[in-house]
Amino acid sequence: MHQLQSVGGPPNGYRSPLRRLGYVMFLSRWIQAPLYLGLIVAQVVYVWRFMAELIHLVQLGFGGKPAETTVMLIVLGLVDVVMISNLLIMVIVGGYETFVSRLRIEGHPDQPQWLSHVNANVLKVKLAMAIIGISSIHLLQIFINAARPAVTDRELLWKTLIHLTFILSAVALAIIDRIMLGGRPGRFGQQAGGPANAPSRVSVA
Repeated sequence: MHQLQSVGGPPNGYRSPLRRLGYVMFLSRWIQAPLYLGLIVAQVVYVWRFMAELIHLVQLGFGGKPAETTVMLIVLGLVDVVMISNLLIMVIVGGYETFVSRLRIEGHPDQPQWLSHVNANVLKVKLAMAIIGISSIHLLQIFINAARPAVTDRELLWKTLIHLTFILSAVALAIIDRIMLGGRPGRFGQQAGGPANAPSRVSVA
C-alpha cells in the first residue's frame, strides 16, 4: 500500500531538495565570518595607532612645554581611537552573535552584560549611541580649533548639524525598538500587559 500524503503538503519527493536548499541558505551565514575577522585586523591597526599617539604624547609632555590646547587635542584623539575601538568590538561580538553563530560564553566572568539580550534592534541602538559619542569627540576637537583660520563657520555649522542628525537618528531607532517591543511577548512568555503564567480555563461539561 502506498503511504497517504499529508493534506495540503508537498509530495515527499520535493521535501528533501527543499530542505537541502534551506540548509544551504542557512549555512550561507558563515560567509560573513571573514568580515568580522577583517574587523579584528582593523582593531589591531587602531591599537598600533593608539600606542604611536601615546608615545608621541609622552615625548611631547616630558620633552618640552607644549601648549595646553595641543595636549588636549592629542588626548581627545586617543579617546576617539578608544571609542572607535569600542564600536568595532560591539560590531564584531554583537554582529557575530546575532547573524552568524552563538558564542556560547554563558557563565563566563568576562561576558559583556549587553550581550545576554542583544538582537538586531538593540545592536542598532547601541551602534548609534557609539557613533554619537565619536561624533561628539570630533565636534569638540573642531570647537577647540575654532580660533584657527583653517576652521570656518560653515564647517562648524555643518558638523553641528551632522551631529544633531546622528542624535535624532538614535532617538528614532530607540523609539521604533520600543514600539516593536510593546507588541512582543514578555520575558516569561506572556503577552505585554497580560498576567504571567495565567492558568487556562477548561470548560467542564
